[in-house]
Amino acid sequence: MDFPRLFSPLRINGVMTKNRIVATPTGEVFEEKALGGAGIVVAGHAIVEPGRSSYSSAEEPDAFSKYEREDTRRRILQVRQAGALASIEIFHGGEFARVRDFARGPVSHMRADGTEVRGMTEQDMDEVAALYAKTVVEARDLGFDMVLLHFGHGWLPAQFLSPRNNHRTDEFGGSLENRERFPLHILRTVREAVGPSFPLDMRISAIEWVPDSVEFDDVLTFITHAEQYLDTVHISAGLDIGIEGNVHAATTNFEEHTPNAVWAARVKQAVRIPVSVVGAVMTPQEGEDLIASGMADMVALGRPLIADPDWPRKAQEGRADEIVPCVRCLQCYHIATDRRNVGCSVNPRYSNESFVPKTLTITRRPRHMVVVGGGPGGMTAALAASARGHRVTLFEKARELGGLMRYISREHYKQDIKSYHEYLGRRMAASNVEVNLGVEASPASVAEWEPDILVLALGARPVIPRIPGTDLPHVLTGVDAIEREDEIGQHVVVLGSGSVGAEIGLELATLHGKDVTIVDRGTTFARRNNSLYREGLRQKIAAARTLSFRWQSRCERIAPDHVVIRGEDGTAEELPADHVILSAGMRPLSEQAHSYYGITPETAMVGDCVRPRIIMDAVFEGHTFAMNV
Repeated sequence: MDFPRLFSPLRINGVMTKNRIVATPTGEVFEEKALGGAGIVVAGHAIVEPGRSSYSSAEEPDAFSKYEREDTRRRILQVRQAGALASIEIFHGGEFARVRDFARGPVSHMRADGTEVRGMTEQDMDEVAALYAKTVVEARDLGFDMVLLHFGHGWLPAQFLSPRNNHRTDEFGGSLENRERFPLHILRTVREAVGPSFPLDMRISAIEWVPDSVEFDDVLTFITHAEQYLDTVHISAGLDIGIEGNVHAATTNFEEHTPNAVWAARVKQAVRIPVSVVGAVMTPQEGEDLIASGMADMVALGRPLIADPDWPRKAQEGRADEIVPCVRCLQCYHIATDRRNVGCSVNPRYSNESFVPKTLTITRRPRHMVVVGGGPGGMTAALAASARGHRVTLFEKARELGGLMRYISREHYKQDIKSYHEYLGRRMAASNVEVNLGVEASPASVAEWEPDILVLALGARPVIPRIPGTDLPHVLTGVDAIEREDEIGQHVVVLGSGSVGAEIGLELATLHGKDVTIVDRGTTFARRNNSLYREGLRQKIAAARTLSFRWQSRCERIAPDHVVIRGEDGTAEELPADHVILSAGMRPLSEQAHSYYGITPETAMVGDCVRPRIIMDAVFEGHTFAMNV
């Protein structure tokens, strides 16, 4: 077996997990994670106190109330059908909950939304601890194999542990000994209620990544005090409250893989119970190495199992190269897009389970599909159609597949995009798709192939702004800058602060020591990207000493060694420039795509030729069109 430690069993109190992979409670479809081979599946959450503990709605029901029990029981059955252990997250939002009347918290105050937060009395603490115990007993009695008590990410127990939230001056505030009284009271009450043999897990943030919050040494001490009530502990980081800490609870592409392993390793040295770690464990090898090195006993996977629920199964069967890699775009996290465009860049089925099937059907009428363009949308359409039994011919004018991914994957902060690019390349090489590289298609040449189905994935081209000097030799497009990074001089001006321009500027400044100025007519960078991506980018930009911005400014002229910009107030400024990078956006090749219409009625445009967007849109459009023809 390729990953013997990852797929070794582990005893947790009275239960045995078949492997060391925990599926975290991300998403609403738990069955596929179990069928995909995870050892423990946390099948969603249950709130502790209806009306006062939900993070989504004051009307969220108790998962164990009379009319919810059947659905909650069904979660257990879905998980157990493949031999996984069924767990459930036990949750109280505390002062940040969506409530019917008032919220509970360490201290009394008014929230920004006008909700009253009442500082908890000792009687309140006893009542809430009893509600935790009642909920866990209900979970046990309904059939869950274990529970995950959520003590991290800024929720109620964490609010008492953190000096940022806990400003009490009585015996429940101040020192760690005081701040941990209520969280320990919860754990003690739960353990007394369920007895010694029911497995209790606890998720906690090692650090919260916001100012004035709880320090790791205090968290570590608390864990050692809590160990007597627990059977395992789950190490995370960051907060679900406030975007600043959110990007450390669910990391962006700007952070390294396995960032929480260092904290898990210190916890493991201090306790005797098994320790699991969550956070950008992207590959089976990373999971294997964490366990082999003694840094953790289990790995918890969230977004990797959204990207590919079969991640464990493929790894176990020696097919790790078939795992669809998560690109950490955070489109799957509703907070990132304010629920406007929730999905997965690499798994079109995620959040669309009602109409995108897990398994493609074999077509009863095999036909010939021609795909023009070999970016993610074109490749996804070609692969899906070929898997269904269609004959597929793909034309790509470049000598390599990938579209813009060919360039993006070379950037420092795009290692996950690189993995996805390589994955698609492997799939194409193993498929029956006839690939024609270095061939620029035209309507006439495509018509000669007499296709029954036509997919147009022509992409987009960089916008060249109408500025005097854009034809000078030191002026580069974003694509040029990525390809010729080693040639770029010390003083760099980037025109445009979209994600491409901002990331190129960041990389040149932080990794190559260049003096970079980004000029933009707007007031913020990457404004079309989701909020969590922008926050991850902001934190990196804030630490970049040689990167600056000129907001509400436009470039008037590019000279051989400088650019002239003018601010909104009319003030002109000369910026030294050894190189100028144009990042003014992309223009869809829609007119070119339109010229192909009429060859066959079964024609669809996918990806950037519709309008420049994100990988998720191209993959979804390519896959779903092909699954339906």
